[in-house]
Amino acid sequence: MDLIKALTQDQVRKDYPDFRIGDTIRLMIKIKEGNRERLQAFEGTVIARKHGGISETITVRRVSYGIGVEKTFPLSSPSIASIDIVRKGRVRRAKLYYLRKRVGKAAKVKEKVLEA
Repeated sequence: MDLIKALTQDQVRKDYPDFRIGDTIRLMIKIKEGNRERLQAFEGTVIARKHGGISETITVRRVSYGIGVEKTFPLSSPSIASIDIVRKGRVRRAKLYYLRKRVGKAAKVKEKVLEA
């Protein structure tokens, strides 16, 4: 197991900000259309963070036109151009799967107040 970690350690991306479960983030994703490449934003709440190292993934959820959309992104993927933190969330769970059943204001995550 340590051999696999040692081989993949230099391929893990570390240029992301420190974000946690419950934070609202904006991912800039590289989209290929034919021979052109463009950036598309996907903004939502991080509801899960799984695995670790090179196989670490995050699940981001947003509500678009009244329909919940979840996407799972590998963090070490070259298709992710950047990650920006929009706001910090205050949660007490490691996974926020309960947000799938909530609608409207009940699906919001409280904002963490940062002390100066």
